[in-house]
Amino acid sequence: MSVHARTHVRVARPSRDLAAAERFWTDGLGLRVVYRKPADGEPGAHDLLMLGLPGASWHLELVGAPDRHAEARPTDEDLLVLYLEEPVPGDLVARLEAHGGRRVTSPNPYWNEWGVTVEDPDGYRLVLCERAWTNTPGAP
Repeated sequence: MSVHARTHVRVARPSRDLAAAERFWTDGLGLRVVYRKPADGEPGAHDLLMLGLPGASWHLELVGAPDRHAEARPTDEDLLVLYLEEPVPGDLVARLEAHGGRRVTSPNPYWNEWGVTVEDPDGYRLVLCERAWTNTPGAP
């Protein structure tokens, strides 16, 4: 077994408020809930929310456990970058802000030139980049 181009990727991070995070990622960005599991009082369990897009090879997992160590600790460089391959729609940024996001300036000038950075309700940064990306060697 080896990693291949179709290997599914899960980005997992803690959340202080899963309801607020869900509004940001679903109503703001347009992701869908692909799985949800409440802790239901099980010892050592946590609330789980997985968000993604149908057919995508990645999803975002948010873990909530207010009584445990799942405290979000984002930095300015904890980025989830989405390469839109087109100018960032102003209405999308407005929707993200209306659903708990906060537009911020990136410490990296590249992201300010080529995209928009929005903090989610937990303080993690989403970069909407107007450029394209490929994993082809030698490509930008």
